[in-house]
Order: sequence, then structure tokens, then C-alpha cells
Amino acid sequence: MSDTNIFKVLSDEQRRGILVMLKGGRMNAGEIAERLGITPAALSYHLKMLKAADLIMEYKQKNYIYYEINTTVFEELILWIGQFGGHGEENQEGGRSK
Repeated sequence: MSDTNIFKVLSDEQRRGILVMLKGGRMNAGEIAERLGITPAALSYHLKMLKAADLIMEYKQKNYIYYEINTTVFEELILWIGQFGGHGEENQEGGRSK
């Protein structure tokens, strides 16, 4: 994962919306901005934050830049979060978790 605080990036509703949209496949900036109803400048800011956290990747194709979700980062995040969900497993002090 990158040095950018992934949780801060994910805390924004519009950035989460962009990720949900990209779950369906690649989209260009114009398509994303239109669906969100935001200005290109606002979208540019959100895309910059998502790229800095490695949550999305961009691909240039002819005159367009397409954005795609980076599932690898989400897989790493799920694995990391999963370590806290071990109900009934031993905790670090050797006792049982409640």
C-alpha cells in the first residue's frame, strides 16, 4: 500500500462513489463526472487522491484516460482488516477473545 492514508481517502462519500462506479469496469473522467454531477476540477481532485492511495489506476487510450479500480489494494486491505475479526481465536495475551 502507498504512504497515503487509505482510510482518509475512503472517508469521502464521493470517492467511495467513484470506486463503486469503477467496480463495474473502466470509465473515463467525463463519464464519472457526469454520473456524480460534479465539476471536472472537483473530479480531478478526487481522482488524484484515489491514485495517491493506489486505489485506482489510469490507462491512456487514444484521446481518453480511463480509470479502473485496483483490486490488489482492496485485497491487501481486507486481509489486514481480517486480522481483527477473529472471534473465538486466541488474542495476543494468550487468552480467548470475547
